Amino acid sequence: MAKGPEKNTKNKALHTKLLNRKKAKLQEEKKEKALRLKALVTKMNQKKSSNGFDVI
Repeated sequence: MAKGPEKNTKNKALHTKLLNRKKAKLQEEKKEKALRLKALVTKMNQKKSSNGFDVI
């Protein structure tokens, strides 16, 4: 009985590696965006408080 063709595990491993790299990149971009936003909010809050407006 023939078992059929061999599975191509090399391409599957490369594909998984690429997908993991893509996921890591997206997570890193998300973190960087959150940090930039946080810094901007902090800066704006300091600017408002120095102008005499109350920060809620």
